[in-house]
Amino acid sequence: MPHYSFLSTINQAYGKHWTEDQIQVFGNGHIHQTFLVTEPQEKHILQIFNKGVFENPEFIVDNHQILRKQLPFEKLPYQLPLPVENLNGRMITTFGEQVFRVQPYIKGICLEDVKNPKQAFLAAEAFAQFTRTAKNLDVSDFKAVIPRFLDLEWRYQQFTEALDQKEGRLGEGLKELIEFYTIHKSFVEEYRYWVEKLPIRLTHNDCKINNLIFSEDQEKVVAVIDLDTIMPGYVFYDFGDLVRTVACTEGENSTQWDQINVDKLKYEALYEGYTSAGEDFLTKEELNSLNYGGKMMTYISGLRFLTDYLKDNVYFPVQYPEQNFDRARNQMMLLKSLNEYFFQLKKAT
Repeated sequence: MPHYSFLSTINQAYGKHWTEDQIQVFGNGHIHQTFLVTEPQEKHILQIFNKGVFENPEFIVDNHQILRKQLPFEKLPYQLPLPVENLNGRMITTFGEQVFRVQPYIKGICLEDVKNPKQAFLAAEAFAQFTRTAKNLDVSDFKAVIPRFLDLEWRYQQFTEALDQKEGRLGEGLKELIEFYTIHKSFVEEYRYWVEKLPIRLTHNDCKINNLIFSEDQEKVVAVIDLDTIMPGYVFYDFGDLVRTVACTEGENSTQWDQINVDKLKYEALYEGYTSAGEDFLTKEELNSLNYGGKMMTYISGLRFLTDYLKDNVYFPVQYPEQNFDRARNQMMLLKSLNEYFFQLKKAT
């Protein structure tokens, strides 16, 4: 059994009497260390912050405090589990160099893959409902917890700088990838177009299926979780991330190149779910930007994987040296499929 040296500090901070045998490693998240604490009457989630990814935990705390005070939670059809305050009224607790927090445990099912279009609809609907519920909050009050996180212009600049610093000969496969992402720089120009036209919203910015908790029968969403990246953004960020991770026939780590395609039924369900929840607040320009979002989020993800590969894998964890190269190729294949999908749609109208 692991030795939880921090336990006495946590118990003192939160007025608990947790013992080591009540704690177990929980989930398969890649950012924070997460534990499930089981008490006789209730359960909690205990996390140790990854300060390498989130250098300013206080920014997250400030954003969550605003949500707790100002968000009309009664308008949400699901739970939004914010951290529990400790006895000093703080949402985080510091022990040496480590930062901890405690959150409510929400009973339900956390999916890793979307099995059918209905689940895709529910996922998109849930994330849009959050932005709709937050529409009257002053977005300028919220901090960017990861500055320029989805700024495509900046990410492209990082790519070109990494390419300039790359020494040695480039293999044919790498040349192909570099040429593809360079040729599609038009996505950067389109990004500038949309950010000049669209209102800034409060967005989730990490819209993956495993950041939702479904009911046991999987008929509804009971909670939206992983709230660290809530910050100002554009609706095509959230919708686009759903497209990239839900409407693709293969996950981003797949190397089955000929199997990577757009699941058209899931894409349509995502669009219907997001727009049905957003119809009373999304502008015409925001609706028009959604299809770009899927392509943009695929492009920026591939660009980041390729940049990290060029820099010898310093950001994304890898299981083998070429994995970020393969991830960039995976996203290239998806982007090609998305382009073909929209070409056929346009041709049919």
